[in-house]
Amino acid sequence: MKPELELKHDVLAELESEPGVDAAHIGVTVTNGVVTLTGTVPTYGEKLAGNRAVKRLDGVRALVSELEVRPRVGAQRTDTDIARAVVDALAWDIAVPDEKISTRVSNGWVTLEGEVNLQFQRAAAEHAVSRLAGVRGVTNLITIKSGVRAGDIKSRIEAAFRRSAEIDARNVQVETEDGKVTLRGRVHTWAERAEAERAAWAAPGVSEVRDEIKVGS
Repeated sequence: MKPELELKHDVLAELESEPGVDAAHIGVTVTNGVVTLTGTVPTYGEKLAGNRAVKRLDGVRALVSELEVRPRVGAQRTDTDIARAVVDALAWDIAVPDEKISTRVSNGWVTLEGEVNLQFQRAAAEHAVSRLAGVRGVTNLITIKSGVRAGDIKSRIEAAFRRSAEIDARNVQVETEDGKVTLRGRVHTWAERAEAERAAWAAPGVSEVRDEIKVGS
């Protein structure tokens, strides 16, 4: 396991080098490979960028993000303003079937609901609204249509793992049931874990992914 001071230094350096993240307002603590981020950021998009930066690092076993989204003075938006912006953002994104998605906004928090055909569409909807001014967080409740046999889903995911240069397919086990996928095993980095989850979601017919992969040796 990487020494805590060394890992903390790596986290701070990664946050400082991440475009769009102001590391000066982010506090970092490390305990047994678990990284905790505290402080405030002006946008939800910046919070997500900070989280992604930490997960890329070797030695990070888990991330606890306690970053609070606090819009800058003059950048605050009413829920009505945010709701209008969300509707427009979904409509303008060609990857999003906006007619299949409904939205709710409460205290700056956006909830997405509906049913789409692909995980790519589900992720695109969340990405489209996460960068909007005034958004404090996103709850993505969009579901994905199933209809592919469990055996086909399992074989396609395992084949995707074998093709990927970032995943050691021998270390990840795949279980499927009614479109729901469970991933188990152990990988070296959060980036490898994230790639395994991304590959699982990319398989046709997947409606849910439970990522139980552990990180670290």
